[in-house]
Amino acid sequence: MTHSPEDIGFMQLALRQAQAAADAGEVPVGAVVVRAGQVIASAHNAPLASLDPTAHAEVNAMRAAAQALGNYRLDDCTLYVTLEPCAMCSGAALHARFKRVVFGAIEPKTGAAGSVLNLFANEHINHQTQVTGGVLADECAAVLQDFFEQRRVQQQLRKVPLREDALRTPDGAFAGLDVPLEMSHFSADLPALEGLRLHWFDNRKDGQAAPHVYIHGLDAWSVQYMAQLQSTEPVVALDLPGFGMSDKPKKVATHRIAWHAQVLSEFLASLQPAPVALHAPRVMAPLLTKLALPIHWIESLALPAALRDAPYPDRGHMAGPRALSTLLADPTPTPKRS
Repeated sequence: MTHSPEDIGFMQLALRQAQAAADAGEVPVGAVVVRAGQVIASAHNAPLASLDPTAHAEVNAMRAAAQALGNYRLDDCTLYVTLEPCAMCSGAALHARFKRVVFGAIEPKTGAAGSVLNLFANEHINHQTQVTGGVLADECAAVLQDFFEQRRVQQQLRKVPLREDALRTPDGAFAGLDVPLEMSHFSADLPALEGLRLHWFDNRKDGQAAPHVYIHGLDAWSVQYMAQLQSTEPVVALDLPGFGMSDKPKKVATHRIAWHAQVLSEFLASLQPAPVALHAPRVMAPLLTKLALPIHWIESLALPAALRDAPYPDRGHMAGPRALSTLLADPTPTPKRS
Protein backbone atom coordinates (compact mmCIF):
# COMPACT_ATOMS: atom_id res chain seq x y z
CA MET A 1 0.00 0.00 0.00
CA THR A 2 1.27 3.47 -0.90
CA HIS A 3 1.03 6.06 1.85
CA SER A 4 0.83 9.80 1.41
CA PRO A 5 3.95 11.96 1.79
CA GLU A 6 2.15 13.77 4.61
CA ASP A 7 1.58 10.55 6.59
CA ILE A 8 5.19 9.47 6.01
CA GLY A 9 6.55 12.83 7.13
CA PHE A 10 4.58 12.90 10.37
CA MET A 11 5.44 9.26 11.10
CA GLN A 12 9.11 10.18 10.77
CA LEU A 13 8.56 12.77 13.50
CA ALA A 14 6.94 10.09 15.65
CA LEU A 15 9.97 7.88 15.01
CA ARG A 16 12.20 10.60 16.45
CA GLN A 17 10.12 10.48 19.59
CA ALA A 18 10.43 6.69 19.65
CA GLN A 19 14.22 7.01 19.52
CA ALA A 20 14.10 9.53 22.37
CA ALA A 21 12.19 6.93 24.41
CA ALA A 22 14.84 4.30 23.63
CA ASP A 23 17.60 6.71 24.67
CA ALA A 24 15.78 7.18 27.99
CA GLY A 25 15.50 3.41 28.54
CA GLU A 26 11.77 3.32 27.77
CA VAL A 27 10.13 1.02 25.22
CA PRO A 28 10.56 3.03 22.00
CA VAL A 29 7.14 4.24 20.96
CA GLY A 30 6.56 7.80 19.80
CA ALA A 31 3.47 9.81 18.91
CA VAL A 32 2.51 13.17 17.44
CA VAL A 33 -0.82 14.97 17.22
CA VAL A 34 -1.42 16.96 14.04
CA ARG A 35 -4.10 19.48 13.13
CA ALA A 36 -4.38 21.17 9.73
CA GLY A 37 -0.90 20.02 8.78
CA GLN A 38 0.72 21.40 11.95
CA VAL A 39 2.17 19.41 14.85
CA ILE A 40 0.25 20.32 18.00
CA ALA A 41 2.05 17.98 20.39
CA SER A 42 4.59 15.17 20.43
CA ALA A 43 5.55 12.66 23.11
CA HIS A 44 7.02 9.24 23.77
CA ASN A 45 6.58 6.36 26.18
CA ALA A 46 7.48 7.30 29.77
CA PRO A 47 5.86 4.86 32.25
CA LEU A 48 9.20 4.02 33.87
CA ALA A 49 10.34 7.59 34.39
CA SER A 50 6.93 8.82 35.52
CA LEU A 51 5.94 5.70 37.48
CA ASP A 52 2.66 5.89 35.58
CA PRO A 53 1.20 2.84 33.80
CA THR A 54 -0.92 5.14 31.63
CA ALA A 55 2.05 7.16 30.34
CA HIS A 56 2.05 5.61 26.87
CA ALA A 57 3.21 7.77 23.98
CA GLU A 58 -0.34 8.27 22.71
CA VAL A 59 -1.73 9.31 26.09
CA ASN A 60 1.15 11.70 26.72
CA ALA A 61 0.66 13.27 23.29
CA MET A 62 -3.11 13.55 23.78
CA ARG A 63 -2.66 15.27 27.15
CA ALA A 64 -0.20 17.76 25.67
CA ALA A 65 -2.44 18.44 22.66
CA ALA A 66 -5.50 18.99 24.83
CA GLN A 67 -3.57 21.47 26.97
CA ALA A 68 -2.24 23.26 23.89
CA LEU A 69 -5.71 23.56 22.32
CA GLY A 70 -7.64 24.15 25.54
CA ASN A 71 -10.06 21.35 24.73
CA TYR A 72 -10.11 17.65 25.50
CA ARG A 73 -11.97 17.01 22.27
CA LEU A 74 -9.47 16.55 19.43
CA ASP A 75 -12.00 15.87 16.69
CA ASP A 76 -10.15 17.81 14.00
CA CYS A 77 -6.80 16.16 14.75
CA THR A 78 -4.85 13.11 13.59
CA LEU A 79 -2.85 10.92 15.95
CA TYR A 80 0.35 9.40 14.54
CA VAL A 81 1.97 6.63 16.57
CA THR A 82 4.81 4.25 15.71
CA LEU A 83 3.10 1.18 17.20
CA GLU A 84 -0.50 -0.02 16.94
CA PRO A 85 -2.37 1.38 19.96
CA CYS A 86 -3.37 -0.85 22.85
CA ALA A 87 -6.95 -0.98 24.20
CA MET A 88 -6.28 1.85 26.67
CA CYS A 89 -4.86 4.19 24.03
CA SER A 90 -7.45 3.22 21.44
CA GLY A 91 -10.22 3.95 23.93
CA ALA A 92 -8.64 7.30 24.80
CA ALA A 93 -8.34 8.19 21.10
CA LEU A 94 -12.02 7.39 20.58
CA HIS A 95 -12.99 9.43 23.62
CA ALA A 96 -10.94 12.36 22.30
CA ARG A 97 -12.86 12.03 19.01
CA PHE A 98 -9.80 11.91 16.77
CA LYS A 99 -10.62 12.19 13.08
CA ARG A 100 -7.83 9.73 12.18
CA VAL A 101 -5.34 7.41 13.88
CA VAL A 102 -2.27 6.46 11.86
CA PHE A 103 0.13 3.83 13.17
CA GLY A 104 3.33 2.17 12.01
CA ALA A 105 4.14 -1.35 13.20
CA ILE A 106 1.46 -3.82 14.21
CA GLU A 107 1.31 -5.09 17.81
CA PRO A 108 0.25 -8.76 17.61
CA LYS A 109 -0.01 -9.19 21.39
CA THR A 110 -1.97 -6.14 22.53
CA GLY A 111 -2.94 -4.21 19.41
CA ALA A 112 -6.50 -2.88 19.54
CA ALA A 113 -6.66 -1.40 16.05
CA GLY A 114 -6.99 -4.68 14.18
CA SER A 115 -4.47 -7.20 15.55
CA VAL A 116 -6.00 -8.63 18.74
CA LEU A 117 -9.23 -6.67 18.45
CA ASN A 118 -10.42 -3.54 16.66
CA LEU A 119 -12.12 -1.02 18.90
CA PHE A 120 -12.29 1.46 16.06
CA ALA A 121 -14.44 -0.91 14.00
CA ASN A 122 -17.05 -1.38 16.70
CA GLU A 123 -20.25 0.12 15.30
CA HIS A 124 -21.81 0.39 18.77
CA ILE A 125 -19.32 3.06 19.82
CA ASN A 126 -20.77 6.53 19.28
CA HIS A 127 -17.75 7.89 17.40
CA GLN A 128 -16.02 6.49 14.35
CA THR A 129 -12.32 7.15 13.78
CA GLN A 130 -10.57 6.39 10.51
CA VAL A 131 -7.55 4.12 10.98
CA THR A 132 -4.53 3.78 8.71
CA GLY A 133 -1.87 1.21 9.59
CA GLY A 134 1.50 0.19 8.26
CA VAL A 135 3.02 3.64 7.65
CA LEU A 136 6.82 3.15 7.80
CA ALA A 137 6.03 -0.19 9.43
CA ASP A 138 9.50 -1.65 8.87
CA GLU A 139 11.29 1.37 10.32
CA CYS A 140 8.96 1.47 13.33
CA ALA A 141 9.41 -2.25 13.96
CA ALA A 142 13.19 -1.97 13.61
CA VAL A 143 13.42 0.58 16.44
CA LEU A 144 11.59 -1.82 18.73
CA GLN A 145 13.60 -4.85 17.60
CA ASP A 146 16.92 -3.06 18.15
CA PHE A 147 15.83 -1.92 21.60
CA PHE A 148 14.80 -5.37 22.79
CA GLU A 149 17.86 -7.01 21.24
CA GLN A 150 20.12 -4.65 23.14
CA ARG A 151 18.13 -5.29 26.31
CA ARG A 152 18.50 -9.07 25.85
CA VAL A 153 22.26 -8.68 25.37
CA GLN A 154 22.57 -6.57 28.51
CA GLN A 155 20.44 -9.00 30.49
CA GLN A 156 22.65 -11.87 29.37
CA LEU A 157 25.78 -9.93 30.35
CA ARG A 158 24.27 -9.31 33.77
CA LYS A 159 24.01 -13.10 34.06
CA VAL A 160 27.66 -13.71 33.15
CA PRO A 161 28.91 -16.30 35.70
CA LEU A 162 31.05 -14.76 38.41
CA ARG A 163 34.56 -16.13 38.67
CA GLU A 164 35.34 -17.81 41.99
CA ASP A 165 38.21 -15.43 42.63
CA ALA A 166 36.06 -12.31 42.16
CA LEU A 167 33.18 -10.38 43.73
CA ARG A 168 30.25 -8.53 42.17
CA THR A 169 28.27 -5.77 43.84
CA PRO A 170 24.54 -6.60 43.63
CA ASP A 171 22.31 -4.17 41.75
CA GLY A 172 20.35 -3.58 44.94
CA ALA A 173 23.31 -1.67 46.37
CA PHE A 174 22.53 1.15 43.94
CA ALA A 175 18.78 1.34 44.61
CA GLY A 176 17.62 4.81 45.55
CA LEU A 177 20.90 6.43 44.52
CA ASP A 178 21.46 8.90 41.70
CA VAL A 179 23.04 6.31 39.40
CA PRO A 180 22.14 6.45 35.66
CA LEU A 181 21.47 2.73 35.28
CA GLU A 182 19.78 3.36 31.92
CA MET A 183 23.27 4.25 30.61
CA SER A 184 24.91 1.07 31.98
CA HIS A 185 26.76 -1.26 29.64
CA PHE A 186 28.71 -4.44 30.31
CA SER A 187 31.31 -6.47 28.46
CA ALA A 188 32.99 -9.77 29.26
CA ASP A 189 34.64 -10.55 25.93
CA LEU A 190 37.91 -8.63 26.16
CA PRO A 191 40.78 -11.17 26.22
CA ALA A 192 42.52 -9.56 29.19
CA LEU A 193 39.37 -9.84 31.32
CA GLU A 194 39.42 -13.66 31.20
CA GLY A 195 35.70 -13.78 31.86
CA LEU A 196 35.39 -10.86 34.28
CA ARG A 197 32.55 -8.44 33.63
CA LEU A 198 33.50 -4.84 32.84
CA HIS A 199 31.07 -1.94 33.32
CA TRP A 200 30.79 1.51 31.81
CA PHE A 201 28.26 4.30 31.37
CA ASP A 202 27.57 5.58 27.86
CA ASN A 203 25.38 8.63 27.27
CA ARG A 204 25.52 8.56 23.48
CA LYS A 205 22.20 8.91 21.72
CA ASP A 206 23.93 8.68 18.36
CA GLY A 207 25.85 5.43 18.11
CA GLN A 208 28.07 7.04 15.48
CA ALA A 209 29.37 9.77 17.79
CA ALA A 210 33.04 9.48 18.77
CA PRO A 211 33.14 9.62 22.59
CA HIS A 212 35.32 11.26 25.19
CA VAL A 213 36.36 8.51 27.65
CA TYR A 214 36.62 9.26 31.38
CA ILE A 215 38.66 7.17 33.84
CA HIS A 216 37.99 7.45 37.58
CA GLY A 217 40.50 8.03 40.34
CA LEU A 218 41.63 5.73 43.16
CA ASP A 219 38.82 6.46 45.58
CA ALA A 220 35.98 6.82 43.11
CA TRP A 221 34.24 5.13 40.20
CA SER A 222 32.55 6.11 36.94
CA VAL A 223 29.56 7.77 38.60
CA GLN A 224 31.88 10.63 39.58
CA TYR A 225 31.37 11.86 36.02
CA MET A 226 27.62 12.34 36.37
CA ALA A 227 27.83 15.95 35.16
CA GLN A 228 29.65 14.91 31.99
CA LEU A 229 27.23 12.03 31.40
CA GLN A 230 24.31 14.43 31.64
CA SER A 231 25.85 16.85 29.14
CA THR A 232 25.33 16.87 25.37
CA GLU A 233 28.95 15.78 24.78
CA PRO A 234 29.27 12.07 23.87
CA VAL A 235 30.80 10.52 27.00
CA VAL A 236 31.83 7.03 28.08
CA ALA A 237 32.82 6.62 31.75
CA LEU A 238 34.58 3.33 32.52
CA ASP A 239 34.92 1.30 35.72
CA LEU A 240 38.28 -0.45 35.78
CA PRO A 241 38.24 -4.06 37.05
CA GLY A 242 37.87 -3.94 40.81
CA PHE A 243 36.03 -0.62 40.78
CA GLY A 244 32.42 0.53 40.64
CA MET A 245 30.05 -1.90 38.94
CA SER A 246 32.79 -3.97 37.30
CA ASP A 247 33.70 -7.39 38.73
CA LYS A 248 36.23 -7.21 41.54
CA PRO A 249 39.09 -9.74 41.76
CA LYS A 250 39.54 -10.47 45.46
CA LYS A 251 43.32 -10.89 45.41
CA VAL A 252 45.39 -7.73 45.61
CA ALA A 253 48.11 -9.44 43.56
CA THR A 254 45.75 -9.63 40.57
CA HIS A 255 45.74 -5.87 40.24
CA ARG A 256 48.98 -5.28 38.36
CA ILE A 257 49.51 -2.01 36.51
CA ALA A 258 50.30 -3.88 33.27
CA TRP A 259 47.06 -5.85 33.50
CA HIS A 260 44.89 -2.78 34.09
CA ALA A 261 46.67 -1.02 31.24
CA GLN A 262 45.96 -3.97 28.93
CA VAL A 263 42.27 -4.07 29.87
CA LEU A 264 42.00 -0.35 29.24
CA SER A 265 43.81 -0.63 25.91
CA GLU A 266 41.52 -3.44 24.72
CA PHE A 267 38.42 -1.57 25.87
CA LEU A 268 39.40 1.60 24.02
CA ALA A 269 40.17 -0.43 20.88
CA SER A 270 36.67 -1.99 21.08
CA LEU A 271 34.87 1.35 21.04
CA GLN A 272 33.43 2.44 17.72
CA PRO A 273 33.92 5.09 16.52
CA ALA A 274 37.37 5.50 18.05
CA PRO A 275 37.48 7.77 21.12
CA VAL A 276 38.33 11.43 20.71
CA ALA A 277 40.35 11.75 23.91
CA LEU A 278 40.90 10.32 27.38
CA HIS A 279 40.20 12.23 30.59
CA ALA A 280 41.71 11.02 33.86
CA PRO A 281 43.21 12.14 37.17
CA ARG A 282 46.99 12.43 36.88
CA VAL A 283 47.49 9.70 39.49
CA MET A 284 46.30 7.19 36.87
CA ALA A 285 49.08 8.16 34.43
CA PRO A 286 51.07 4.88 34.75
CA LEU A 287 48.11 3.03 33.21
CA LEU A 288 47.99 5.35 30.21
CA THR A 289 51.59 5.60 29.01
CA LYS A 290 51.18 3.36 25.94
CA LEU A 291 47.90 4.81 24.70
CA ALA A 292 47.96 6.72 21.42
CA LEU A 293 45.23 9.12 22.54
CA PRO A 294 45.20 12.75 23.66
CA ILE A 295 45.00 12.77 27.47
CA HIS A 296 43.42 15.56 29.48
CA TRP A 297 44.31 15.60 33.19
CA ILE A 298 41.41 16.43 35.46
CA GLU A 299 40.72 16.66 39.18
CA SER A 300 39.19 13.61 40.86
CA LEU A 301 36.07 15.04 42.44
CA ALA A 302 34.95 13.77 45.83
CA LEU A 303 31.74 11.75 45.82
CA PRO A 304 29.03 11.81 48.49
CA ALA A 305 29.62 8.94 50.91
CA ALA A 306 26.55 6.98 49.80
CA LEU A 307 27.65 7.02 46.15
CA ARG A 308 31.32 6.48 46.96
CA ASP A 309 30.67 3.43 49.12
CA ALA A 310 27.83 1.79 47.15
CA PRO A 311 30.06 -0.55 45.07
CA TYR A 312 32.09 -1.58 48.13
CA PRO A 313 29.73 -3.20 50.65
CA ASP A 314 32.66 -4.81 52.52
CA ARG A 315 36.47 -4.86 52.53
CA GLY A 316 36.50 -7.88 50.25
CA HIS A 317 35.39 -5.59 47.43
CA MET A 318 38.25 -3.17 48.11
CA ALA A 319 41.18 -5.17 46.67
CA GLY A 320 41.37 -3.01 43.54
CA PRO A 321 41.44 0.40 45.25
CA ARG A 322 43.87 -0.90 47.88
CA ALA A 323 46.21 -2.39 45.29
CA LEU A 324 46.29 0.59 42.94
CA SER A 325 46.68 3.05 45.82
CA THR A 326 49.92 1.26 46.66
CA LEU A 327 51.12 0.61 43.10
CA LEU A 328 50.47 4.15 41.93
CA ALA A 329 51.99 5.64 45.07
CA ASP A 330 49.08 7.89 45.76
CA PRO A 331 50.18 10.21 48.58
CA THR A 332 46.65 10.22 49.94
CA PRO A 333 45.69 6.75 51.27
CA THR A 334 42.31 5.41 50.28
CA PRO A 335 39.92 6.17 53.17
CA LYS A 336 38.72 3.12 55.03
CA ARG A 337 35.10 2.24 54.56
CA SER A 338 33.01 0.82 57.31
